[in-house]
Amino acid sequence: MQSMPGEEYGTSVKVLGSRASPETGWPVGYAALIADYALRVPLPRRLALATERERPQSTEDWLLIRQSRRPDNTMAGHLDFALRREGVELSVLNALFRTVPKIEIEAIIRGTPTGVHTRRLWFLYEWLTADVLGLPDAPKVKAVPVLNGQQQVAMPGGELSVRHRVINNLPGTPAFCPIVRWTETLRRCAAKRLDVRAREVIGRTHPDVIARAAAFMLLRDSRSSFDIEGERPPRERIARWGQAIAQAGSQSLSVVELERLQQLLVDSRFVTLGLRKEGGFVGDHDRTTQQPIPEHISARAEDVPSLVDGIVAYDARSLDGKVDPVIAAASVAFGFVYVHPFIDGNGRIHRWLIHQVLASAGFSPPNVVFPVSAAILREIGPYKRVLESYSAPLLRLIDWRPTAQNNVEVLNDTADYYRFFDATAHAEFLYRCVEQTVEQDLPNEVQFLEAFDRFAAEVQNVTDMPTVTVSLLHKFLVQGHGTLSKRALEKEFARLSSAEVRRIEDLYAESGMPAEDLLKEGTRKSGEP
Repeated sequence: MQSMPGEEYGTSVKVLGSRASPETGWPVGYAALIADYALRVPLPRRLALATERERPQSTEDWLLIRQSRRPDNTMAGHLDFALRREGVELSVLNALFRTVPKIEIEAIIRGTPTGVHTRRLWFLYEWLTADVLGLPDAPKVKAVPVLNGQQQVAMPGGELSVRHRVINNLPGTPAFCPIVRWTETLRRCAAKRLDVRAREVIGRTHPDVIARAAAFMLLRDSRSSFDIEGERPPRERIARWGQAIAQAGSQSLSVVELERLQQLLVDSRFVTLGLRKEGGFVGDHDRTTQQPIPEHISARAEDVPSLVDGIVAYDARSLDGKVDPVIAAASVAFGFVYVHPFIDGNGRIHRWLIHQVLASAGFSPPNVVFPVSAAILREIGPYKRVLESYSAPLLRLIDWRPTAQNNVEVLNDTADYYRFFDATAHAEFLYRCVEQTVEQDLPNEVQFLEAFDRFAAEVQNVTDMPTVTVSLLHKFLVQGHGTLSKRALEKEFARLSSAEVRRIEDLYAESGMPAEDLLKEGTRKSGEP
């Protein structure tokens, strides 16, 4: 029940939901609203608590304030604190608006119709619910942005809502709008201007080398995307999917394009193509009963069309609004994989969407594909953890039962869980992967090819050798860390003299090949140019 104006706080607590606080205190802001109204939502990444300590120390998960600074213990007081100190949590606000009578929201707005946070609250109520409150338009006061761009990632501009006197700088629409908080990690990554760094590498490299590097990185990204799924397809399938990755950004995102991509990936003889018409989950089946053991439950089939439309709309809006491309890519790609709109192919399309957003925004250099999937493969542990950072808590909020086909049937309304989620951890993870591709993979690949070209040219001064044979020679040297193996000396290169072998090994050492650890971590499996 809503606390009455002026009502005292009750007993302090140590745990809210499944999260323990560093100190005993009183939930405030969104934490209080979740507790007071029993809102069934994933807990925000950061909660607020008032404590008796004079100088409480906040943490990544908890905003701690002194008891003397806690807001009035009313819905209005906690909403004002939340919007002022914690930013916009669409999932909590959406659940609250659908729980309390709208007359209570109207009363708050009537109390201070020109208040900054009141007008933001007013706009968000009508934006989320599509229900117009019985209030006259706001007086002509200075418009304020819905999102505080210093707290949360927002569009640099936005549209003026005359009725509320706010600027709608939300990156998405009510159909799909993940929110990202600015963290020190994200600020540091964004300040690096990784797109500019990539162009600097390309600008000082011969076009032929860049073309060859791009071809290999494209193939590597395609192969890595299958590796993440635990698949070992034939080279033709890898190459075909690589072509699809290369075309990312060439046209606007659409449901038709997503379905076309699924057709490239999935054999229609065994899987029904197109948007799901049944439940879905990620996990295993009990070996004895074949009952589902879900680790993640996908959106309900009846919600999939509107959610996918929302993802497409978010992509267009964030692109036009110049939202940070890496953050937008994280929101689109991870939102897609949580919805899981297809029976099969979701994981690879999820990673293709990263390329789509980065290319559409001009973040990726023309005709160069960042091998993001290769970076994800290297970071497979953190990748799984970031996926589970939302899917695991979400699982506890979904009511379901097994079907006769050993699938899942979701029993409660879950669509909003996929529309509104905190994508901060996902954006931090993706930025880390993009940073690796720009600062390691791209320059290492260029260094590898330039070193090979120098080596190949010098080898021709030692002996007249066909290019394919030079490539094989180079491969053996890479594998032998600069020394030809006994097998190579006795078989493939038995005709080389001892002096020629010594000179060739010296040339390899002088060619400037990337360090052994970079060859192992970075660009190639086989050493082939």
